[in-house]
Amino acid sequence: MTGIEGEGEAFTILRPAEPSAPLVFDSPHSGSVYPSDFQVLVPHAQLRQAEDMYVDALFAGVARQGAPLLAARFPRSYIDPNRGLHEFDPAVVDGDWPGPVEESRKTDLGIGLIWRKCRPDDDLYAQKLTIAEAQARIDNYWRPYHAALKALLDGAHAWFGAVWHIDCHSMPEIAGALSNEDPSNRRPEICLGDRHGATCAPDFTDAVRTILIDLGYQVAVNDPYAGVELVRAYSDPSQGRHSLQIEIRRDLYMDEDSFVKTERFSSIARDMETLAARLAEETTGRLSA
Repeated sequence: MTGIEGEGEAFTILRPAEPSAPLVFDSPHSGSVYPSDFQVLVPHAQLRQAEDMYVDALFAGVARQGAPLLAARFPRSYIDPNRGLHEFDPAVVDGDWPGPVEESRKTDLGIGLIWRKCRPDDDLYAQKLTIAEAQARIDNYWRPYHAALKALLDGAHAWFGAVWHIDCHSMPEIAGALSNEDPSNRRPEICLGDRHGATCAPDFTDAVRTILIDLGYQVAVNDPYAGVELVRAYSDPSQGRHSLQIEIRRDLYMDEDSFVKTERFSSIARDMETLAARLAEETTGRLSA
């Protein structure tokens, strides 16, 4: 039996009955519980397009293969756990933000730690947030999620001597307006990101790629996504801490307009469980190598 536990509105953890693999999976962008204070100008359906919808369900089978799955409950458009605290857009608040601020392409686009825009021409808010409102989002959602992920990774590393973190996402079939990609290009079915070899051993990335190709998927590495904050913050391959981002193209398992799961959803979920099973064998084998 597996078990689910949660921490208020921040996250759930699907735990295996018996942790048997040095693996931790997380889904930071599949949250769909919208806080009552999230009052925005754009239609709800437009907000939902920002979700990695159903990714937590696609990877739920990993718990049967001995690995936990952490999933955010809150939406990324409210506060994004895959951004660092330094990626704060000061234009989202009324006043001088007391925390770190580091300008980046994401903050310039209005999709930093706390989103200011949903599309280039669509502001989320009628007025700026207060400093207290922004800080509450960090304290009540971002920090608990990161603390939970760190605890899972530290626990696995302490028990097994190494840990492999799989950060799970989805991507639209075609690049959106907030991307710098050519919108005429169709994305690969699956993209793996290791920040160009910085966040996990390259041969592990290769092993994951091989498994997915064996399962019948078209797989790219670091294109169009190389990985962002979560794989950066919690990886240190020299210390046996490996992090790899995986992006699945949404049209493979859902209708991107109606949000309805397609007939392939169940088979892709089974494939992700197969991936977890083969990675359990791969990583436990590496422990004794």
